[in-house]
Amino acid sequence: MMPTMDIETLRGRTAPLDMTAADFRTAGHRLVDQIAGWLDTLASGRVTHDETPADVREALRADRGLPETGVEAQPLLDEAAQLLFDHSLFNGHPRFFGYITSSPAPIGALGDLLASAINQNVGAWRLSPMATEIEAQTVRWIAELIAFPAGCGGLLVSGGNMANFVCFLAARAAKAPEARTSGLRGARPLHVYGSMETHTWIQKAADLFGLGTDAIRWIPIDAGQRMDVAALEQQIVTDRNNGGVPFLVVGTAGSVGTGVVDPLQEIAAVCRRHDIWFHVDGAYGAFAARVPGAPEGLRALSDADSVAVDPHKWLYAPVEAGCALVRRPDDLLRAFSYHPSYYHFDHEVTNYFEYGPQNSRGFRALKVWLALRHVGSSGYLEMIGDDMRLARRLHALVQEHSEFEAMTQHLSITTFRYVPRDLRSTAPTAETEAYLQRLNQEVLTRVERSGDAFLSTATVNGRFALRACIVNFRTSLADIEALLPLLARLGRDADRALRG
Repeated sequence: MMPTMDIETLRGRTAPLDMTAADFRTAGHRLVDQIAGWLDTLASGRVTHDETPADVREALRADRGLPETGVEAQPLLDEAAQLLFDHSLFNGHPRFFGYITSSPAPIGALGDLLASAINQNVGAWRLSPMATEIEAQTVRWIAELIAFPAGCGGLLVSGGNMANFVCFLAARAAKAPEARTSGLRGARPLHVYGSMETHTWIQKAADLFGLGTDAIRWIPIDAGQRMDVAALEQQIVTDRNNGGVPFLVVGTAGSVGTGVVDPLQEIAAVCRRHDIWFHVDGAYGAFAARVPGAPEGLRALSDADSVAVDPHKWLYAPVEAGCALVRRPDDLLRAFSYHPSYYHFDHEVTNYFEYGPQNSRGFRALKVWLALRHVGSSGYLEMIGDDMRLARRLHALVQEHSEFEAMTQHLSITTFRYVPRDLRSTAPTAETEAYLQRLNQEVLTRVERSGDAFLSTATVNGRFALRACIVNFRTSLADIEALLPLLARLGRDADRALRG
């Protein structure tokens, strides 16, 4: 039983979690100064630290219990900042080439602070009038940036998985509307189509939304790792003749592994012929649609029924920010809108809880909106184009180097592998291929431990590859030119160690 207290003691209530304006100002100014100082030294520091999970947990004192009493805000923030500065992987570092996670825009970080302070629930217009309108404008601007049709609908979500999920459910509601009420019991089997290079979100979606992963038709790829459109159409016809319901085809605009863009225009034509929803997973590559030198296929984004994009990839927004776009806004309402009795919101405005799976929604749009205004479309086209040019330059350097084998180059992803000179001239054998995979895995481990750069991997035609992805406005030509000498040195050391 709670102790009895005089209610009058709460008349001038001061909660332990609150801060005075003066204290907040002091702590905030100090934290901003610390972050600015860290940004000044980011490029000269390590990309990551060679630490074990045990090392990180020890620094955190992870085994301590929940404190009974609190501490002052200032030293607590100092401690938190130092923990993160000393024990993190920095995707904002100019030599982070690992994943499609971009360097965060400083104005986006400030936008997150402002959004958190105002703390809008962007689920209903009445709860977040300005935030809702900023999100709507941001969605329109994103569509304009990738040349998606005007008048489309959409909303900001957590990332690529969720953006694709939203579009998946919009497609199901449009092509199999009975599923919303009767579910999938007794219904003809629904089928979704994607290439072997499609991101794993498609398996999660088929699982989560009741179809099961057997509903996915994995379409073969051609020599360039693009979807085989003839095989796609043949599979659709076969499934329909067997009583199935083909409802969704997923084209990829920038695969995770190599950045390949599917033949989107041809896929769109197949979908039109067979009355199937055409969705493009453009989480990575769609933002390059208007960049000079980008793949021609990206222009067919405008033919899609829906597109998923990730501002926290090539718009350099701080994580997390994804965006689902649909050609017809009403398709989102058909997929998500319900009207419980305790909701009494004006339907002449946008209430985002009716357009997606969340009711309570954070103000993700502000950081994207600020950055779009900060640099404009021309600034983004320039930065994305620069990333692509740097990736192409890396590919050229690999081709010129006697100890590396170039594999693929698409968008801003270059794949390659280290090959010792004495193995370059020998005929490939299964034993040699196995050794090169082991060797390049060791090179990857050594470069990560060095902290001098960070790469990831891809599989290209069954071969293990090192993968450098550039979605980073801080990366320069000097960073690209320094990479191969580093990897060559580590490759020689690893080769000597492995061969004794």
